[in-house]
Parts: sequence; structure tokens; C-alpha cells
Amino acid sequence: MIPIVVIWVVIFVIAVVMAMTGRGGGNFYVPVLIAVGLAMHEAATVAQFILFCTAVAALLVFQKSRTVDWKLALVIDPPTDVMAFVGGYYAHVFSGGVLKLIFAFLLVIAGFFMLYPVKERVQDKRKRFGFWHRRFGDNSYVVNLWVAIPITALTGLVAGMVGISGGSFKIPLMVLACGVPMRIAIGTSSAMVAVTALMGFLGHTAGGDFNPYWAIPLMIVAVFGGLIGGKLSLKAKPDNLKRIFAYTTLVAAIFMLVNAFLSG
Repeated sequence: MIPIVVIWVVIFVIAVVMAMTGRGGGNFYVPVLIAVGLAMHEAATVAQFILFCTAVAALLVFQKSRTVDWKLALVIDPPTDVMAFVGGYYAHVFSGGVLKLIFAFLLVIAGFFMLYPVKERVQDKRKRFGFWHRRFGDNSYVVNLWVAIPITALTGLVAGMVGISGGSFKIPLMVLACGVPMRIAIGTSSAMVAVTALMGFLGHTAGGDFNPYWAIPLMIVAVFGGLIGGKLSLKAKPDNLKRIFAYTTLVAAIFMLVNAFLSG
């Protein structure tokens, strides 16, 4: 058995680092929970609960600094949330091993996304159907709804199944497809991560996978990490951490693949 204090420290560190970049951290929470003995479905449920509470904590910090574009979140996030509930509820259609393989595949994609050099795009001034010209504070950007809506819906479905928030995909989506500045993308992602995690958690809980013995203590530790991470994010340059997160995400993918094959 891994000492409980070690688990608390690991969860705390993950919460700090993930909150700094607007990511939920489910791609790290789930492997940790599996390593301490939780089944895949149970680990996904506990991870979603931690994700929700941590994202809310970080969101309070980002909202105070006015880096959360609520209108953008309200437009592109509902498909994610609905599909996250569906994914969480129907997760039992797939075995734990299959979910682990899906999870590992998503981690690889997320890792390469984070390695992709993100640059702010030159704004397209043309008025076209399905392209939302959005102004937020001193920033303006064009949201490609033809790309954003389908990707967020698919992200929500799979995220709900495997216990992640989809933040690893939403930030590149906002920056690459919508031209949202990185700082605003991080703050807005925290809002979307919170709702997506909540919907996935409710879907899993409806399936009977909630384990309060693990969820509540780890949530308390993670919330403190989320508050600290949110404050550090306002002082740090998220781009400097992208490469580190990419490599650690790929490591998590390898761990999950090994775990999937060892468990048969």
C-alpha cells in the first residue's frame, strides 16, 4: 500500500500544475487512482469529482483577474457537458481495459497538442456564417463554430467515459481554431472544465461508481492545490510549461497502456 500522505502530496502537486494551465488533470488523477488500487470506472468517477472541485477553486482566481470569457464558454461548452453526462452514464458499455486504451490514445493526442507551437492568429475580418466575431476586454477573435462545436461534443463524450475534463483539448482548440489569447483560454477552460467534470461525475455516479472514502479527502487536498495553481498562473507564462506537460502526459499514456495490457 502507498502511504496516504504520499497520495495526498501527489494529488496536491497535480492540482497545482494543472490549475496553472487551465487543464483538469484527469489524465494524471486516473493513473494515480488506478495505481493505488481503484478499478477504472471508480477511478474515473473520483477523478471527475476532484476535477470539478479543483476547477471551481481555480476559476475563482481567474474570474477575479477577469480572464474568463463566459460568453465563449456558454457557446462552445454545452455540447461538451451534455456528451460528458452521456459518456459517464454509458461508460459501463465498455470494459475497464477498453477505457484504458481509449484513455491512453487520448493522452498521446493531448501530448502532441501541447507540443504544437501555439501562436496567436491574424484575425479574419470577413463576416461568414458560422464564424463568431467576439470581443472580450481589449481582445478580439473569431470563433470557428464549424470546428469548435463538433470537437467539444466528441471531447465531452470520451472525457465523460474515462474521467478526464477535456482541458488538454479545449485550450488548443480555443487558441488554434478560434484565435483566443492563451491567458483567456486558460481562464475560460477552467470554467468549462468544471462543468464538464460535474456532468461526467453525475453520469458515473448514476451508474453507481462513486467512492466517497477516496473522493472527499482527495478533493479537499486538490482544492488547496487549485487555489495555489490559479494564483501562480497569473504570474507565470503558461507557454514555458507546455513542453513539460506534453512529456508528462505522454508518460501517463505509457503507464496506462502498460496497465491495460497487464490487467488483460
